[in-house]
Amino acid sequence: MIAAGLTIGGLGLLSAFALGVVAKFFHVDVDPLVMKIEETLPGANCGGCGFPGCSAAAAAIARGDMAPNRCVGGGAEVHAAIAAILGVALVEREPEIAQVGCRYPIARADIKFDYSGVNDCRAAVLLDGGPKECPIGCLGLGSCVKACPFGALSMGPDHMPVVDEKKCTGCGTCVRTCPVGIMNLTSVSDRVLHEYTWSECTAPCQRRCPAGINIPEQIRQTALGNYEQALLVIKERNPFPLLCGRICPTPCEVACRRNLADEPVAINHLKRFVADYERTNGRRYQPYQAPATGHKVAVIGGGVQGLSAANFLARLGHAPTVFESRPKLGGILRTVIPENRLPREVLDWEIQGILDLGVEARTGQTFGLDFNLSELFDQDFEAVLIATGGWDTLLLGGPQPAPVSGLPGLYLLLPLTMAWSGGKDVRIGEKAAVVGGAREGLAMARHCLKKGAKEVTILDPNPRDRLGLGQEDQLQAAAEGVVIKSWTRVTELKGRGDALRELTYIEGPSVKLQDLALVEKGEWRVLEVDTIIVAAGRLPDMIIARDPDQEAEADQERPAGAETFWRTIIPYRASEGDRSWDLFYSPKPVSDFWMAVQAVGAGRRAAASINKLFNNEEIAGPENQIGSGPPLLDVDSLENLLKVGPRQKMPEASPEQRLDLKQETALGLSEESARAEAARCLNCGLICYYRTRYH
Repeated sequence: MIAAGLTIGGLGLLSAFALGVVAKFFHVDVDPLVMKIEETLPGANCGGCGFPGCSAAAAAIARGDMAPNRCVGGGAEVHAAIAAILGVALVEREPEIAQVGCRYPIARADIKFDYSGVNDCRAAVLLDGGPKECPIGCLGLGSCVKACPFGALSMGPDHMPVVDEKKCTGCGTCVRTCPVGIMNLTSVSDRVLHEYTWSECTAPCQRRCPAGINIPEQIRQTALGNYEQALLVIKERNPFPLLCGRICPTPCEVACRRNLADEPVAINHLKRFVADYERTNGRRYQPYQAPATGHKVAVIGGGVQGLSAANFLARLGHAPTVFESRPKLGGILRTVIPENRLPREVLDWEIQGILDLGVEARTGQTFGLDFNLSELFDQDFEAVLIATGGWDTLLLGGPQPAPVSGLPGLYLLLPLTMAWSGGKDVRIGEKAAVVGGAREGLAMARHCLKKGAKEVTILDPNPRDRLGLGQEDQLQAAAEGVVIKSWTRVTELKGRGDALRELTYIEGPSVKLQDLALVEKGEWRVLEVDTIIVAAGRLPDMIIARDPDQEAEADQERPAGAETFWRTIIPYRASEGDRSWDLFYSPKPVSDFWMAVQAVGAGRRAAASINKLFNNEEIAGPENQIGSGPPLLDVDSLENLLKVGPRQKMPEASPEQRLDLKQETALGLSEESARAEAARCLNCGLICYYRTRYH
């Protein structure tokens, strides 16, 4: 017994000695700062911060690789405690919560599938391939609920996940757990920036809306009587619900799936109802506004697109200023659309809501006359958005609008021609380019030579055999010194101060790949110019920003106040089919009503593009954005529909009332009619919709 005790004791001493020796070689110092931060963290090890556990997160915070308020499981008190440890001030961060991207559970599908006892979503996908009818759908096995470290998820009675917004920290565990990708994190800013894709559940009306409103959710909230929430759903994507509720040409109703059964849901009337509800109550409901970023943006043009862009820029935390040449904001909405369709007090209410977000407006200021580009950069504007509208907008300035565009060296062909014919002396530089125009473009090129230009180049997007010029015309132009380049698309302009320096263009054909997306096959080239004359009927939507590449190439010892190098950037468009690589692409003419509604979406995408610029992100929509991918699933018939009443008719003013030209013709739905109409909505998903019974 004694021998055994001595043996065990000896082994213990030997082990202790060995451990001591090993410790000398593998000794790890614990940073007291890291330890203190880790003790403050909640210890959930959820990974929502992007690091594998709280120990790694504490080390990242100590190194400065993670913000003190990035811990999603901690909350404000934890964030403040960590900031105090570090001796830094906190910057407000927009919260994120989990969102379920599926509308109907597998139990309601027409085709049911028995998962043979499998009780985990990932196992069901691996073994059985996942959903059997809709590729974008919840399996209903609750793997996300089991994985949530904060108890923020539960399974509802229909076997769909339900998010408790008060408990959800936005850690993203459910997103990483779900094998079919229907769980995602979202914030209000995310929903502003989001573009619908063909890999998510969307309704036909939602996809056709130029503003991208979540129409099924808007109508669902209206049916429940939550009018404020319904309005906020609209305002997440459209700051003009009163306007669009009156003049929108309703492409959403054309796409409404209820057309397959009887009449479409009166989506536009419902939009107007909740917008009128806000105005009638006199209490404005504003969507969430992100913390201030300090970035200043100049928006040129106070019409729908400019105001829409300013609205979303402000909501993303930036500081926009709108410059408008006329005395009041509103563009063609104020000057063209009759008051019986759009009362001016309604328009003023909408515009004031945007200004209330902190948007500054400077009216009576014309870009290129009252102020120029270099002055904007001198005032610390980091980006300038051109949103001046089309030729119809220019005509509002009088019978002979000024030929200036505001952008140095850039003119529209028709105003410039009218200015010259009216005797105005508009000087042309030595190196000019004319974009498009066929015979009118050639006539302009010749006129530029007469005005003193030494080099004139025509850049036309068409192939040479479709230029609209015969071979004799082309030979004569070459003899006169005009260079014609076919199959060209201008992609970028560069300049310094108030002078244009060069343009970049693609020369060569473009081809369609399976009619899904345009793929460039041309060569990129640079042309030195100081004047560009565009045959299109409108100035392109574009962003002008400082050019760090040109700045780097310039003399680093330039004196303070030296002219700024700048470049143009094309905002990403609704889809790749919109020729997003062509700066001077001019879409087909549309009606004033269509133009106004489309301008809302264009303004939001311009704001999103500027936001991406500030965050050093690629300025493009998602690769699988709707319009650039394969055709979406849909249905061609409806079965087992819920029996509801007919479409509610919009009340209208009497003939006597219409004698007053300012009297609105359409009077708006009553609350009873709005609730009845909202009940007609099928709450469609990709191929699902509300039915009375399920197989």
